Amino acid sequence: MASVSTAGEAVARIAYLSSDVVLSVQPALASDSEFSKHLHGYAAKRLPSLVAKQPPEVISVRHNVDPLLSAFQPLRSGKVVSVTTSSTTLLPSIPHLYKLAQYPIVLHVSLHTVNYPDYSEITAIRQCGFTFLQSETLQEAQDLALSAHALAVKSGKGVIHFFDPGNSKGDAPIDIENRELAAKILDVDSSRAMQGTPDEGSFLYLDDGRRAAIMTGGASTSRDGRSETEAVKKTASTAANKSPNREASSVGSSVRESSADSRPTVSSATSIDSLTTRPVTSEDISEYLSAIWSQIEKLTGRRYQAFEYTGPEDAQSALFVFGSTGLFVDALGAANASEEFANFGLVTARLYRPWIGPRLAEALPRSVKRIAVLEQIRRKTTKWGPVLLDILTSLRSGSPAISAPQIVGHQLGYIEPATARQALRGIFQNLNSPKPIQNLEVGSREEPRPSLDQYSLAQPKVESAYMKILDQVFGERLYVANRLDAANAGISATIASSPEFGFGSLLARSDHRRRFIGEVKEAATTRNFTTDVPQSCLSKWAMNAEDPKHVNAMAPEIIARLSNDGSSLASTLLESKALFFKESQWLIGSDAWAYDLGNSGVHHVIASGANVNMLILDTQPWSERAAADAVRRKKDIGLYAMNFGNAYVASVAVYSSYTQVLEAMIEADNFNGPSVVVAYLPYNQEDDSPLTVLQETKKAVDLGYWPLYRWNPNNEDGGEPNFSLDSERIKQELEEFLRRDNHLTQLMNRHPRFAANLSESYGTEVRALQKRKAKDAYNTLLESLYGAPMTILFASDNGNAESLAKRLGSRGKARGLKTMVMAMDDYPLEDLQTEENVVLITSTAGQGEFPQNGRAFWDAVKDTTELDLSSINYAVFALGDSHYWPRKEDKIYYNKPGKDLDARIAFLGGKKLAEVGLGDDQDPDSYQTGYAEWEPKLWQALGVDKVEGLPEEPPPITNEDIKIQSNFLRGTIAEGLEDTSTGAISASDQQLTKFHGTYMQDDRDLRDERKAQGLEPAYAFMIRCRLNGGVATPSQWLQMDSVSSSYGNETMKLTTRQTFQFHGVVKSRLKSAMRGINKALMTTIAACGDVNRNVMLSPLPTRSAFHRDVHQVSAKISDHLLPSTSAYHEIWLKDNGSDEKQTKVAGDAVVDKEPLYGPTYLPRKFKITIAVPPHNDTDVYAHDIGLIAIKNDSNNRLEGFNVLVGGGMGVTHNNKKTYPRTGSMLGYFPASKIHLVCEKVMLVQRDHGDRSNRKHARLKYTIDDMGVDVFRGKVEELLEAKFEEPRPFEFKSNIDTFGWQKDEEGLNHFLMFIENGRVEDTAEFPMKTGLREIAKVHKGDFRLTPNQHLCLSGVRDEDLDTIKGMLKKYKLDNLHFSALRLSSSACVAFPTCGLAMAESERYLPELITKLEGCLEENGLRQDSVVMRMTGCPNGCARPWLAEVAFVGKAYGAYNMYLGGGYHGQRLNKLYRSSIGEEEILGIMKELLR
Repeated sequence: MASVSTAGEAVARIAYLSSDVVLSVQPALASDSEFSKHLHGYAAKRLPSLVAKQPPEVISVRHNVDPLLSAFQPLRSGKVVSVTTSSTTLLPSIPHLYKLAQYPIVLHVSLHTVNYPDYSEITAIRQCGFTFLQSETLQEAQDLALSAHALAVKSGKGVIHFFDPGNSKGDAPIDIENRELAAKILDVDSSRAMQGTPDEGSFLYLDDGRRAAIMTGGASTSRDGRSETEAVKKTASTAANKSPNREASSVGSSVRESSADSRPTVSSATSIDSLTTRPVTSEDISEYLSAIWSQIEKLTGRRYQAFEYTGPEDAQSALFVFGSTGLFVDALGAANASEEFANFGLVTARLYRPWIGPRLAEALPRSVKRIAVLEQIRRKTTKWGPVLLDILTSLRSGSPAISAPQIVGHQLGYIEPATARQALRGIFQNLNSPKPIQNLEVGSREEPRPSLDQYSLAQPKVESAYMKILDQVFGERLYVANRLDAANAGISATIASSPEFGFGSLLARSDHRRRFIGEVKEAATTRNFTTDVPQSCLSKWAMNAEDPKHVNAMAPEIIARLSNDGSSLASTLLESKALFFKESQWLIGSDAWAYDLGNSGVHHVIASGANVNMLILDTQPWSERAAADAVRRKKDIGLYAMNFGNAYVASVAVYSSYTQVLEAMIEADNFNGPSVVVAYLPYNQEDDSPLTVLQETKKAVDLGYWPLYRWNPNNEDGGEPNFSLDSERIKQELEEFLRRDNHLTQLMNRHPRFAANLSESYGTEVRALQKRKAKDAYNTLLESLYGAPMTILFASDNGNAESLAKRLGSRGKARGLKTMVMAMDDYPLEDLQTEENVVLITSTAGQGEFPQNGRAFWDAVKDTTELDLSSINYAVFALGDSHYWPRKEDKIYYNKPGKDLDARIAFLGGKKLAEVGLGDDQDPDSYQTGYAEWEPKLWQALGVDKVEGLPEEPPPITNEDIKIQSNFLRGTIAEGLEDTSTGAISASDQQLTKFHGTYMQDDRDLRDERKAQGLEPAYAFMIRCRLNGGVATPSQWLQMDSVSSSYGNETMKLTTRQTFQFHGVVKSRLKSAMRGINKALMTTIAACGDVNRNVMLSPLPTRSAFHRDVHQVSAKISDHLLPSTSAYHEIWLKDNGSDEKQTKVAGDAVVDKEPLYGPTYLPRKFKITIAVPPHNDTDVYAHDIGLIAIKNDSNNRLEGFNVLVGGGMGVTHNNKKTYPRTGSMLGYFPASKIHLVCEKVMLVQRDHGDRSNRKHARLKYTIDDMGVDVFRGKVEELLEAKFEEPRPFEFKSNIDTFGWQKDEEGLNHFLMFIENGRVEDTAEFPMKTGLREIAKVHKGDFRLTPNQHLCLSGVRDEDLDTIKGMLKKYKLDNLHFSALRLSSSACVAFPTCGLAMAESERYLPELITKLEGCLEENGLRQDSVVMRMTGCPNGCARPWLAEVAFVGKAYGAYNMYLGGGYHGQRLNKLYRSSIGEEEILGIMKELLR
């Protein structure tokens, strides 16, 4: 039988079994308490509780965020609630304890041990109305935990079960609890009677009048048939609503403090026939508990009493221990008969409150004459200990004729096990002396060995981002009054970190500075300095003492001059030298400050009007917001502060807009008055990854839960609006505030595009309404048709299932059926049982998951127990890939959504029209093979299989159709940009905009949440520049920086094709962004699409002259192959009011031409790169054309190129007809004609590439179909020239060489590490700011590398120190990374790439971090290993050439490839398929050993 070895585990098991809800109070969400590890383990296994018959809800709460507040909502909902916590939470929770005592809640309290346990946290709350039970051994912990839950149910009152976990540390393991026994003790029926009977009380800090009560009158059930427990609960609840402020009895602390209320009572009962109610008394508690313990004794033989006595029956001396008893039990048990204390008895309290005095007298032998009371209480507030007073009152309040024993109090500290016997001798001697010493200390107050306090205050690492920004912005003049590491003599860290203490500290510091200013003014008029220099400086400083700009500039000089002066007056002033600066003074707080704003320091700061800045962090994730818990819901500090009217307020989120955080902090500092910056940093656990925080932040900001704004009441003076909205949505409360003072109208006038978002509210109701309207519209349309109805529901990610569904719908109509086609998630599920014929078509996503637009439908169908589908006929067709998950154990994922759906609908009563159809991508015609067999069966079942005269189906529209109908890439792009009803453009225009250098995407982090809110996806556009050879001027860099900040998501991506890429550009800003790029004399035309794209070139920092030669050639190729259409200029650059004229024919058709491409352009994308041996950093083998530069040995200048053709990286998982390929050598050609070679290769591809199948349209397939020799011949035919034999060359690496290098012309170049090419500012690394500042002074150029890094080129020696200083200042000179990290590369993938199957850019850095320890262990930190990761098999980061590569297959799953050539010349091979992080780390660590 399983066993239990710790008290925490024993208690956790009982709490889990006995509750609907368990609040697990933890030192941190990432740190387990002695209970939480077990609780979460049980929850993960979905173990049911005895009470709920299903897994209880386990809620983790940090110990310092008012955790007991979370108990009210479930209690008032009729849930059975327990709490597991350390005793540290008790004192701060006193306001809640008095109310919770009137609910049947159980608090399991582990005494917080720092050096030794402190029972004062128990005695301090002894009068709060709870019942207190104490356990000491492991078995007692199990039994008394069970007793506590049974007692709470019987009495209707709260029970605190407390124990010292160290006391039972040496106990032998015990059996786990017996479930049948536990069910009997708990009286499960009574527990269930409490469930589902909500309490209407809603007061938080006021007394709501609820009182635990029992009925008298002899009836056990009420007139309406409810159980007594339910009737009592309802009575108490009713009383609460009628008498919210009435007082009630409390269970007292002793006979003296009568446990039954002695005050006049006010009836709060509602009569039920002849029944009356009265408050629960001490006697009731004692009777209930005695009954429970009698039951335990009967079932187990274990006996418990309110006071436990062990020892001789004729003992004359006894120890009453209120503390850890383990040492004394052991010492007394091992005592020799000759030892002084051998006949001591030992008394402990099992029932501490209510204190039943007579039970103590009954427990003691009549022979006892002396009692030593040992209290382990550190914080004594009175001379006499509370337990001593309890015992005195109990034993000396009887008849004077009865002689009471002598009672001597002792204070118990830490006792070493070896000195326990000595301690007992000391107690015995003191107790038996003629004049015993009261309050004698036994043991030491401090334990010799220091212990770690896991409940001490500490800033979670994830929260450091904002502190780092404060440090960056304010530097030396930053002063945080309540910082955790401050030295505050005699003040606890908890108090010192509070807003009240911090505010007082700042006021005192302000007074200090005012005095200091006076001292400086006086010093400036004296002659007590060694020289006259300090006087003039101090005078100027004193005149500007309150002007931050002036005094902060002057302070360093004044301090330096005073330091040099050496006089005693100068030394005195230097003692407070920090005050020469005008400090930026801040209070830092958490969202815990937001629960009781009116009584917290937040209110005092704002109301004071003092010039104090507050930074308040809110860490609650959007996905776990407590919207359903009105009591727990935090107050909106920002809105609270704005209502005062005198405060600067900003709402910021560093993972949404770093720039806005900087602006807000600077504005707050400049504001003369209180400033409140509420900062969002959502996390579930303190060790959450930045990716998790980012995703949660994006959801909250995008949906308006956390709007970004700034409110400056001083702006009115300058005619500016007070309110600035920095995000696109606001929540309802903020909207109401703005509307009240007409600020909303002003805001809408300034930002018309926000109007729809600001004036509407979204939610699940809107989503339901949308579904209903769509369905009703379909029904209206179908009413006029004849024939049987057929509803077709699809779930599709890549469009195949959707296309099948729509085609099936069209075919059904042709056969006379009334067909309706909808996405599963757009269909109102409640209508499903009213349908007649339903067809469901679904593809397979990830590891056997439903596609995005079918997940909600499946979740509802899977979980429903109320849907009766016995009246419907149905059929299912599934699309999947039988080889996608090749491992035997993964075969279940093949077409799993379709199979699951088929089984579930059959279970719910549906009748099959046909067996589930399975489309397999491995079949000759992919999924069409299986579909061709399945569809006729469907028509046969519906009786429409023999319909004649069916119309011929039009062929599907292809990319070739879109191109030829686009009028040279115009399409309806211009019209789509003007459509403000959506953030998207049409499907055909999405294909055409690629030719213009932009892709429409949506934020996949937000898809589910926006869908739930009834919103369309968060559409935005990616823009890719065309940057020949990756070379940009400083002015171009600055302009790109501006474009990213003004129109994008404030970041830039340096791509693997050596260009700039911007993300998050919404449609309304797209044209402005394009114009901003054009302003830098750059373009985006042909950066994407079926054309020649950006021409790549090695950055070559050590050979500038040769780089210039090759760069000229690359520019010539790029310009020569540029599309000629004027559509780009017309759509993006021409003003609407421009009078530019174009020649038009045949109506609106523009006369345009494409001499190289023709109207259909190329079959697929076309890529050219140039490599300069010995560097293959451009991966020359991976492109359609790879040019290997050959130099002239006599003059070291460019001579010509070896030409490779047919390289390409993109594949489709498990589609053997697609594959990566390295380029084939055609031969050598002189540099002067190389642009013509590129043209002719492209023309052969244009005319012979496969335009019928885009998966087979790349040049690599054309060459393999034709053969290299045939292809070479066609190119030579067009060239009218022959290729020469290739010239010799050698590649030595394909990675970047980091650090400073000098070229042959004496110019300096610095190649810096930009991880995965992402240029952004973070709290730890202001990279984007640093590069912007460098670009302002740099006189050379910026070279983007094919490995996504950056080369600062052409730095002259005279500028070297300046540039090096700036690199150091912004941490851009840091190259102390592992060689693995320096050699890594990743594509963008999630959240913006629509093709991504797994994370890449956001995950690879984390994976490398987890591998670096192994590299260190094996001495491989400096050994380069080329590692690349992509989110899909399209190969943007060229993974197939890496030594180690990970290609996304599903979220969290990757194919692993090994064996690529270090020089980029050899493809790697599949090593393991579909593996997750744990397997990746295991394999890599073995490989690295």
